[in-house]
Amino acid sequence: MSTRPSQTGPAGLAALFFTTALAAACQGPAPAPAPEPAPAAAVDPAEAARQKRIARAKALELDTPYEPPPGDALSHHTSGYVKTVCSAVFLTGYTAEFAAEHVGYFTGPYEHRAKVGKPVVDMAKKTVSITLPNGVVRTAVYTGGQGCVTYPEGSTTLNFTPKTVKPNLPPAASQDWPMGDREPKTPPPAGVDMEKVKAAVEAAFANPDAETTAFVATYKGRIIAERYGDGITATTPLESWSMGKSVTGTIMATLIHRGVYTLDQPAPVPEWQGEGDKRKEIRIQDIMRMSSGIRIKAPNDPDYDPNGTYPDHLYLYTGGVDSYKYAATRPQQWPPNRVGRYRNTDPVLANYLNRLGIEKLKADYHSYPQRAVFDKIGVRTMVLETDPFGNFLTQGYEYMSGRDWARLGNLYLNDGVTPGGERILPEGYAAHVSTVAPAWLEDENPVYGGGFFWVNGDGRVPLPKEAYSMQGAGGQSVWIVPSHDLVIVRLGNFKGSRQAGATLNKAMELLLGAVAKK
Repeated sequence: MSTRPSQTGPAGLAALFFTTALAAACQGPAPAPAPEPAPAAAVDPAEAARQKRIARAKALELDTPYEPPPGDALSHHTSGYVKTVCSAVFLTGYTAEFAAEHVGYFTGPYEHRAKVGKPVVDMAKKTVSITLPNGVVRTAVYTGGQGCVTYPEGSTTLNFTPKTVKPNLPPAASQDWPMGDREPKTPPPAGVDMEKVKAAVEAAFANPDAETTAFVATYKGRIIAERYGDGITATTPLESWSMGKSVTGTIMATLIHRGVYTLDQPAPVPEWQGEGDKRKEIRIQDIMRMSSGIRIKAPNDPDYDPNGTYPDHLYLYTGGVDSYKYAATRPQQWPPNRVGRYRNTDPVLANYLNRLGIEKLKADYHSYPQRAVFDKIGVRTMVLETDPFGNFLTQGYEYMSGRDWARLGNLYLNDGVTPGGERILPEGYAAHVSTVAPAWLEDENPVYGGGFFWVNGDGRVPLPKEAYSMQGAGGQSVWIVPSHDLVIVRLGNFKGSRQAGATLNKAMELLLGAVAKK
C-alpha cells in the first residue's frame, strides 16, 4: 500500500493511521526523542579580541629574555604609597589619613596598604614615612619644584639637587582667561544651551562615590562649565596620573618644532647605539605611539598575570633607580611599529630623549617645561615629579589643577598655537596625535594615537570618534572635541574611579548637545 497521502483517499488515510498505530503498539513505547544539541557557549567578544591580540603578538615575538625587576614587591608598593600620600599632603592639601583612604592606589594599591604601618608625616622635614613589617622604612620627601620623591630603599638622600621652578607670569587675577583667571571682558560665545550645561555639571557630580574633584569645560576657548569638590579650588594641584604622558609628548613636540628631533628619525637612545643592536631601528614616533616593542610586563598587557612578578610598568615609578637607564636597558620583544602595548617604557624613553634634547639646547632641564610650554599658555600649578636621579616621571607622577588641564587641552584644540599667537608645537601635530597608531590598528584596537594620546576610535564614550584625550588612572581625563570646539576636563580621587566613567559619560553627552557643531 502506498504511504503517500497524495495518492490516498479518506478511507486510505484512515487505514494508514490504523496500521501505523497498530505497529507502534506491537513495538512497545516509542523511544525518547534525541536531545537537542546544547547551544554553543556564547563567545565573549572582548575575550575573543584579547586572545587574538595575544596570538598575533606571539607570532611576532623575538627570542629575547625577560628579567623581572629586582627587590621586594611590598617595598615597591610602599614606595608608591608614601609618594602619593606625600604629594596629596604637600601639593593638594589633604590630610595623610584622607590620602591613605582615597588617593594613589595605582602605585600603592589599597589592598597592600593594610600590610604596612600608617603614614607618618613630618611637617618640619616635609617627609612621609611608612615602616614595613620587616623593619624597612620607605620615605618620600617634598622637594618643592619637583614635588615628592621617594628615597631609594635604605637611603635618605637624593642623587640630584632639587630646583625651585616658578611660573614666569603675572598674578592670575591680573590677566583675563586663558592666560589668567579674570573673567574676559568680551561676550561669551553664542549658541550655548546653558540649561544643558548646568545639567552636565550636575551629572558630573551626581554620584558622590565617584569622588569627582574638578570638572571644567570650555567652548571656543571660554569656560562654560566649572565646579570643584569640597575643599578644592581652581588652583588646587590634583592627582592626574597618566595624563602626564601627553605632557611628555608635548615637551617632545616643542623639541621637534625647534629642530632638535624629527618623528621619523631613529631614537638616539645612547644604550642602543652598539654594533648590531636592532633597537637602533626604533623611531621616535614608534615610542610616541606606544609601539616600540620593548619588553617589560605591564597591567594592561592582554596576557598579564596579576599573580606573577612585580611589573616593570610600576617599577619605573617605585624602584628608586635611574628610571631612564632601566627603560633603556630592556630588550626588544617585537619589531617596532608592529604591536601596540600600553607600557611605561615608552613615555620613560621619550622623557629620556627629552632630557638629552633639552641639554643639547643648553637649557635648564627642570625649568624647560614651564618656560617652553606652561608660561606660554597661562599654567601656574603644574608640578612634574622625578625619580631620585632628577629624571621626570611624567608617565604619571605630576599634579595640576583642572583649569590648567583645560589650558593644555586648548593648546591642542588650537593646533599648538598659544593664546598669544605663538606656535610652540609643529603644525599638524594635533592631527598626528589624534590619528590611530598603525600598530594599534593592526591589533584591531583603534584607541591609541600619537604623542601619548588616546583616540575614541572604538566609540567607547559618547563623543565623535574623532575626539581624542589625555587619560590617567583613577578616572582622570581631558577630552578634546574639535568638531564642537570643546575641551572637557574631569579629575577625581582614585578611590572613586569605578564610578567615574558613568558620571562623566552622562556629562559629556549633555555637553555635546549643549553646543553647536562646527
